[in-house]
This record gives sequence, structure tokens and C-alpha cells, in this order.
Amino acid sequence: MDAQGFPRQFARTRRFSLGIPRRFTVSPDGQRVLFVRSDAGDDPVSRLWLYEDGSERILAGPEGAGDVPEAERIRRERARETSCGVVAYASDGEARVVAYALGGELWTVRTDGAGDGAAPHRIPTAGPVVDPRPSPDGTLVAYVTGGALRVVRTDRTGDRPLAVPENADVTYGLADHVAAESLDRMRGYWWSPDSEALLVARVDTSMVQRRYIGDPAHPGNAPRSFPYPSAGTANAETTMHLVRVDGERVAVRVPAEADAELHAQDRWTDRAFEYLVTAWWDSTGPAMNVQTRDQRTAYLMDIDPVTGETSLLHHQGDAAWLEFVPGAPTRTSTGSPVLAVVPPGSDVRGLRTARHGAVTPPGLNVREVLCTLGERILFTASDEPTEVHVWSYEPDSGFVRLSEGPGVHTAAVGGDTLVLDSMTPDGHTVTVLRDGKPAGHITVRAEEPLVTPRPVRLSLGERELRSLLFLPSWHEPGTGSLPVLLSPYAGPGIQLVVKARAWWTAVGQWWAEQGFAVLMTDGRGTPGRGVEWEKSIHGDQLTPVLEDQVDALHAAATYCADLDLGRVGIRGWSFGGYLAAAAVLHRPDVFHAAVAGAAPTDLRLYDTHWKERYLGHPDVFPENYERCSLVEHAHKLTRPLMLVHGTADDNVVPAHMLRFSAALLAAGRPHSVLPLPGASHLVTQEGVADSLLLLELDFLKKSLGC
Repeated sequence: MDAQGFPRQFARTRRFSLGIPRRFTVSPDGQRVLFVRSDAGDDPVSRLWLYEDGSERILAGPEGAGDVPEAERIRRERARETSCGVVAYASDGEARVVAYALGGELWTVRTDGAGDGAAPHRIPTAGPVVDPRPSPDGTLVAYVTGGALRVVRTDRTGDRPLAVPENADVTYGLADHVAAESLDRMRGYWWSPDSEALLVARVDTSMVQRRYIGDPAHPGNAPRSFPYPSAGTANAETTMHLVRVDGERVAVRVPAEADAELHAQDRWTDRAFEYLVTAWWDSTGPAMNVQTRDQRTAYLMDIDPVTGETSLLHHQGDAAWLEFVPGAPTRTSTGSPVLAVVPPGSDVRGLRTARHGAVTPPGLNVREVLCTLGERILFTASDEPTEVHVWSYEPDSGFVRLSEGPGVHTAAVGGDTLVLDSMTPDGHTVTVLRDGKPAGHITVRAEEPLVTPRPVRLSLGERELRSLLFLPSWHEPGTGSLPVLLSPYAGPGIQLVVKARAWWTAVGQWWAEQGFAVLMTDGRGTPGRGVEWEKSIHGDQLTPVLEDQVDALHAAATYCADLDLGRVGIRGWSFGGYLAAAAVLHRPDVFHAAVAGAAPTDLRLYDTHWKERYLGHPDVFPENYERCSLVEHAHKLTRPLMLVHGTADDNVVPAHMLRFSAALLAAGRPHSVLPLPGASHLVTQEGVADSLLLLELDFLKKSLGC
């Protein structure tokens, strides 16, 4: 192992994300597979590729130049995009015409070499382009510029507006901050199958409070202003519209509020539909899923494509909050809703089809609905939380698992072709299967880490906390004690403890090679362990989460007697950073030093959908925010603490770190602050990400007396 060269490799490869194929699209006939990938594991420039007849070729690269439009920069930040070049694309219904934006310019390329041949060509547009999408028939491309939704023919003629913003606070065809960051909805318009109309989201942010982020390293630059709905404040107003390519437009009529009797109520009830969860337009017609502000009710609604009138297809209610499975709800080709629901007496989300009445086998926890093809449904699910497998359902064959071996698997499908994307303990592979049999591979060009992860997989304590323990490769049991480093995320939506080799397992092993026993634990509130596990943090995002980390530590020390509980550090980023700082505030008897990166310390500063989901409205449940916010407890600090934050972070804004630091200072509590000039929430820059690892190492070794 080359532990010395690892930090620079980690930064140079942008967390080993470069060179990995992703964003797969399989043509309906199964003959062509589109994807994006850079040429090598240290190449940050992504290109559009085509896999056909067993071979790969580049369809499009970074021919264009120019600055990325602000709206596109924001979209990439929300998507945690680490590369440049062609990072996203969309195709027509047959995957023959592909559109993408490059430096604000609109480009198209054909996969069949027709028209202008295989060469990409630029289409002149009215302004910098964001999120271009071809019509299903491939004759038109819709795109957003300056907040307006426009359409242009693929023969480069007929550019015209379809929906123009009434003022600077309005956009058509884009997702607002909450939709992109907390609902994972990155798009704001959907084509009709006949290419004659679009379902379009109109977003008005005039009522949303604005934030301003400057660049302290360059004081001559003006600060950037953007709308950000903090917990308890006004959301953007999202309305839906049916827009025909001939210019006709109809507003979609949504009920003013949900039925009050759908579920149990408590101190906070807000039944107004403020959130557009998802939408689509299939052969049955347009549809959308909307959610109330209190997040306990959702309506799946059909939309009349002529009048805009809506009708209720299905409603969901939950006394805590509704957790949505990506890709669901959706419909089969016959219009039958496909729903992710919790069956009576079950603790996991299953798949239910309205037409066939099929329900996934007991204990199978659905993680994502990938697509429907006719009456076939492709989805991922777990019967063991550390593994995710690809499953298929068809009325004739029932439920069939398609992936094999431990790992985290996902897939894309078209015709009789399945592209199986697998992260396993041995690495990352992409296999092309036809009729269920391997027919080839798409090359993964990511670099091999200079440090090989060697995690011990454990289930710790009475709650069987899934954990990974990393020990130095050179350590012999019983030859000496090791300082302990907890390196969790432990928050909603993300698992670290999976049967797969990932960037964080390589980082965990690197820390172990520096002389630590490293422990990663997924406790209560993390996904994959069932509904009760997931919602046990309702009203308190801190106490059970921290308790699980302490319990896992003590159980791990029983498993491995070489863990020195007198020298315990903790490090983390985002929610993990929040947990690290909370650990030294509330449990200094257990934790002796912490590094907290991009920590949301004042939870009222975070966005409405994400924070109200777990803690409720801050005006109604102020005690939840006071209990969980770190600023309120700054006076308790008695251990060494390093705060790290990017100065350009527009997700967890630098005010979190500054308010916490000010409270620590006012209480006379020494601490360290490390600002990262120009860094956003995702820190991958070479010279920053690598140096940060080394600075953390130095701080923790000194603080723990190593």
C-alpha cells in the first residue's frame, strides 16, 4: 500500500469518481447504450459515449468553449457533479437524437450517423442553454435560457419561446432549490409522447428570502444572491402548466389543500400542497405527485391534457412524514399505477401494482423503481440492508432477482438488453446482458486506490448496528493499543456500511494506515433498515444518532481489545460533521477530539423540506430545534474541535460555521477554524481535498496525543 501518495490521488481523481461510466440510456430496441465517462481516472472532462455491437466509441466531447451559465452551475452543484465537459444529456424516444449543453451552447448528435453524419453540430439559440431535451420524435429540442422555456427544430430553424417569465423571480422548466436538493428532482418539464406539448413547472421565488454569498478571498467581487427557503419560512410557489408547441397554454388545477381526515394529526398541520415531488407524461397522459407542507400527505393525480383538470389516482398519508422511493409512483404501459407502499404489518416499503395486485415478497425493501417497460417493472431492493440488488417483475414470471453476489447494484434496460452497474467488494463493473446472458462490458477507467480497503464487517450491540472496522494492515492483534477514529455520516439518505468498495472505504483504510482503528456505523435514521428505523429520529435528529455511535464504539472495543477508549476522535462532513461536533459537546466522556466539516450547526438555517421533515415547523416545535442545534450548546465544549467550511457553500452556508464559532468564542471555548476559500459543499479540488486530509491528521494526532 502507498499510504503516502493516497491523499494526492484522492484529490486528483476527485474521490475516484473520474473514469466511471454513468447516466446510462438503453435504446428501446436494445441495440445502443448511451453513457458519459471521462477518458481516464484522472481526466476531469466527461464525454458522451455509445456502446454498440460490443464496442465503445465517443459520440461527443468538449468541442464548445465558454462559461457555464449560472443556472447550469447551480444544477451541477445540486447534483454533486465532479467533472466538466458533457456531464448530462437527453435523447429522443428511440435514442437516436441526443442533445446536450456545453459551455452554454446547444449541441446535438445522432447515434445512427444519419443527417449530418456522426459529427455533433451546434444549434444556435436565444441565450445560454440549460437542460436541453429532444422531443420524443427527435424533431425538436426544448431548452431553458434566462428562465424561459424555448423550443428549436433539430434542423436549426424555428427557435421560439413557449413560456416566458413574467419577472426576474419566475422561471419555467427549472427545479427550485428544495426540489433539487431535498427531493432529488432535477428537472422542470416533461414532453408529451406525441411531441406536441409539454408539462412545465413554473417557479416563483418572489416570496422566498434571499441569501448572499461573497468571496472573501476576492473582496472586489460582488456577492452572489439566490433564493433559499430556510426552515419555517416561505417556499417557492410551483405551479404546473400544459404548453403546446403551437403556443397554447393551460394551467393545471390542483386542489387547494389535502383532506384533513387522511391521517392522524398533531400540533402542526399544513395541508397546502407546496411540493411537486415528481411528474411525467406517458401514453396514458400527464400525471404528477404533490405533497403538503407538513409532508404527511401526498396526492398522485392524473392531469387532463386538454383542460388541465386533475383527478385523484392515489393518496398517501403518514403520521410522521412520507418518504418517497426514487422513481415511484409511476405507471405501466396500460396506465396501472406502480406504488411504493408499506404493507399492513410490514416494516419495509414494498412495491404494489394496482392492475395486477402484485406485492413484493415479505421483507424485501424497495429502494428505487428504475423503469417500466410495458407491464414489466425494473427496480432495486434489499433483503439485507448492506446489499442492493436489481429485481424484475412481470405478470407471467412474478418477482425475479437479476443481480448476483454481494454489492450495490443498479441497472438500465431497453428491449432485451440490461446494463448492470455493480459496486462490489472487489470494485466497480458494468456488464451488458442480452436475454439475461453476459454480452460484453463497458469499461470502468477509474484508478485503483493506492490503499486497498480491508474492512471488517460487523453487527454491533443489541440493535445490530451495521459497521465497518478498519485496522492498520501492519497491526498484529495484541501487540499494542490503537487510538480510535469514528468516521460516520449517519444521517438520512446515505449509507456508508455497504458490501462494496467505495471512496469512503479507501479513505477509511488510509486513516487506519496512519495508526488508527477506524469505525464507520450506520445508526438509526439511515436508509435500508425499515420504516421504524428510518423514522426513529422524528423530532430528534441527534440523541438516538449519537447514542448509536457510542454503543457501536463500545461494542467494537469488546470485539477488538486493541481499541484504546482513552483516545477517541471523530470526524465527518455535512451531517457527519454535525454529528462530530455534537459528539464532543454532549459526550466528552467518550470523545476526545473532533473535526467537523460543513456542519449544519443552526438547524433553522437549513431548507424547509429537509429540516421540517424531521423536526417539524420551528415556530410550532422550537424545542426540537433547540435540542438539536449546536449553537445552543456551544458552552459545553471541553475538547479540541476543528471547524472546516467552504466559503462558497450554498447548501450548508458558511453562516453555520460562523455562528457556531461566535457562540464558542462568547462562551470562552477554544477551537480551531479552517475556512476553505472558494470551496463549495463538495470539496474535491486538488491542493485542497488532499491537504485537508493531512491537516485533519495532524490535528487529531496532536489532540489525541498520538
